[in-house]
Amino acid sequence: MAEVEDVVPQRRPGGRAAKVKEAVHQAVLDAVAEHGVDRLSIPDIARRAGVRDSSIYRRWGTRENLTLDVMLTASERTLPLPDTGTLHGDLTAFATALIGYLDTPLGNGLARALAFITDSEEITEARNAFWNTRYKANEAMIGRGVARGEIPADTDPRLALELLIAPIHFRHFLTREPADAEFAAELATRVIRALQPGHEDKEPPHA
Repeated sequence: MAEVEDVVPQRRPGGRAAKVKEAVHQAVLDAVAEHGVDRLSIPDIARRAGVRDSSIYRRWGTRENLTLDVMLTASERTLPLPDTGTLHGDLTAFATALIGYLDTPLGNGLARALAFITDSEEITEARNAFWNTRYKANEAMIGRGVARGEIPADTDPRLALELLIAPIHFRHFLTREPADAEFAAELATRVIRALQPGHEDKEPPHA
């Protein structure tokens, strides 16, 4: 494979630097699909992308920084915002998609990277930016539920989403219990119920 010329990425954000970034990102995704995130190495990624090791180290610094950057970027295109007509349907669809995503090499790799990569200033900023972006992208689900009168107007969208996704990650990483569409639907029911103080016995509308 022909070697892509070394560049200083900050100088040419729309030119060769972009091509190097695209090649490296694709190389990481291919490697993760083949053998998981734990066996990623800079030399292997450089070989796959057709760049020098020094190009990767200069831009990302460490294997961990590279891994997180690639997986955060890829994940933004992976979980679309559902719109089923009810909050229960939306939350169920989103939870089901997340469960499936975590069972893929990319999803599992991202979750492990977010959970276990040692913090640095850059990693902290990347993690915060990722979660802020994800919350913003999915606040519409909660907003639609408020507009339909399914949950109170003062519902905290971030808390609602945390209530939904935390049990999924708990099962994925800690208990290793199965999670499926039925579990997702039950989570949606309980989240909506929890968001309605004083109405614990009220059944949420189903899709």
